[in-house]
Amino acid sequence: MTHYLYLVRHGEHLDAEHGLEDGPLSPRGRRQAELLSDRLSGVALDAVWHSPLERAAETARAVADRLPSVDPQPSPLLFDCIPTGKTPDTPAVYESFFGSFTEADIAAGSAQMADAVSEFLARKPDSHELLITHNFVIAWFVREVLDAPEWRWMTINQAHCGLTVLAQRTGRPWTLVSHNDLAHLPFELRTGLPELPPV
Repeated sequence: MTHYLYLVRHGEHLDAEHGLEDGPLSPRGRRQAELLSDRLSGVALDAVWHSPLERAAETARAVADRLPSVDPQPSPLLFDCIPTGKTPDTPAVYESFFGSFTEADIAAGSAQMADAVSEFLARKPDSHELLITHNFVIAWFVREVLDAPEWRWMTINQAHCGLTVLAQRTGRPWTLVSHNDLAHLPFELRTGLPELPPV
């Protein structure tokens, strides 16, 4: 008896390159979502949840268009958020990141993710749930199941429509089955990861 969670970052949105925080999917984002749907077509999904933001809601609709048996539902627990502020063991290189967020932003994000963990990591035997959400939210779930230090969410990144799978068998802890799997996306559709300096 296993509970599976499929975590997906939304597809690329149209105005991302112009710095806008939300918007409809770009043509590339729509194709990412279609290929994700094909990838998941063999999974008997019991529920599909998505962030209420437009880019995640549209990704969920694209999945539903190709998998008509699913009925995506919005969840405020999957909004984009900042899960924690700077902790005593956060490396100094990340300190500047928090400068644009208020204490209220961070408190709200922390409370949201505590509720999200309680809701979605609750034991549901023989269940397959898809969550379409955001980079930091997925990072927090991965950090949580690995019991990593709180600041580690900052080092876990997902591409657009990358697939992360968590599983919990009866009597066992949660397991990270796969992370940011992009096998369903050709190279030109693999967007959203931070650019790293050349080695």
